[in-house]
Amino acid sequence: MSKDTAPHGAWTSRWAFILAATGSAVGLGNIWRFPYIAGENGGGAFVLVYLVCVLLIGIPIMMAEVAIGRRGGMSPANTMRKLARQAGVSQRWSGVGYLGALTGFLILSFYSVVGGWALYYIWVMASGSLASAGDEAVRATFESLQANPGLMLLCHSIFLVATMAFIARGVNKGLEAGVRVMMPALFLLLVILAVYGVTRPGFSEAMQFLFVFDWSKFNGQSLLAAMGQAFFSLSLGMGAIMAYGAYVPKNIQDKRTGKLVPISIASTVLIVAALDVVTSLLSGVAIFPVVFSNELDPTEGAGLLFVTLPYALANMPMGALIGAMFFLLVLFAGLTSSISIGEPAVAWLVEKGNSRVKAATIIGALTWVLGVGSLLSFNVMSSVNILPGLNFFESMDYVTSNIMLPLGGLLIAIFAGWVMRETHIRKELDMKNFRLYLGWRVVLRIFVPLMMIIIFWNELFS
Repeated sequence: MSKDTAPHGAWTSRWAFILAATGSAVGLGNIWRFPYIAGENGGGAFVLVYLVCVLLIGIPIMMAEVAIGRRGGMSPANTMRKLARQAGVSQRWSGVGYLGALTGFLILSFYSVVGGWALYYIWVMASGSLASAGDEAVRATFESLQANPGLMLLCHSIFLVATMAFIARGVNKGLEAGVRVMMPALFLLLVILAVYGVTRPGFSEAMQFLFVFDWSKFNGQSLLAAMGQAFFSLSLGMGAIMAYGAYVPKNIQDKRTGKLVPISIASTVLIVAALDVVTSLLSGVAIFPVVFSNELDPTEGAGLLFVTLPYALANMPMGALIGAMFFLLVLFAGLTSSISIGEPAVAWLVEKGNSRVKAATIIGALTWVLGVGSLLSFNVMSSVNILPGLNFFESMDYVTSNIMLPLGGLLIAIFAGWVMRETHIRKELDMKNFRLYLGWRVVLRIFVPLMMIIIFWNELFS
């Protein structure tokens, strides 16, 4: 096995990694969270600041994660241990890798519950059972799902089994094969739904809500929201991108010339970030014309996805078809993200000598058990608080989003910028323009840690 090949295998092409990393980044938050946050915080003003934050926070950290992953070639925990040893520092830095894998494991446990909702709504919309239903009837459908632990358990189980089935098949037959099908399908569905949104009467109002610059609505909290969104939307801080980076070979054979062509981390990450941003914007174009056409509230948050939109779609021409397509899109976004966040823990168990199938089964079973606590938070355990005022589901979300993810991002930036051997990370990035490399290094060493501390503080105490 060559030094450029990860023990788990490697992506067969640059685009395989791009699709996988984009699939990791594009999740449920892109579809409902970004559009309404943008609209509530000045539309185009927020989008502009968000893009700047992606360039100055998201892309530098993602480049660092991919470079660390490719240099180590193993699971995040063992990659960090290996690079710490090479740098001559304490191998306790492997804790950053363990933190990422644990964060992904915890997130997957409740993410699969929400993914199960999307799975259920494909059937609900396709069946036409909500056709001509009133707002109260649509809301009652969602509430009855949440009140039914048996149904939620079934959906949670199916979603998690599907996730682990892809992971168990390995890098090429599982992860890569899955994203090669789901990501093009996701983009196709998104374009179709966006075109459908353009034809809706509320399209003009939706575009004003999303893209017209309104600086009167943009304030300090808006800036913090833009910074946080730039970090969270790229799936950073949980080891997923680092794990995927471990499967990126330094060179790939050009099928036309047969020559080995180097894979540039910088340009590849730029493409991933661009696709992630485009997905978020297209989601707004697809969703909000439907919302405004029906004079509904665009700021409902998660309720927008499972109450407002089903009501709007069910009462439109071709509502059953469009609604089923929309939730298929949501399912694909959820699956491609869940596969990536489950991979670090599975990869670590494989390196311990377990087979892929056994490792995926162990992680899947543990995640399933933990997920039961989250789904019961909506019914029989709704009054049981883990943290003050927060039930099990809300506590898991709070701890991972407000503490573990920002902390992981901060430590990765510090390790790549201040601890890892500069010759190693420079060799991995292989940036031809030395000034751009210096700019990236200054941003990663000084600006990014400062911004991550601000994000961490805001998420913890806001």
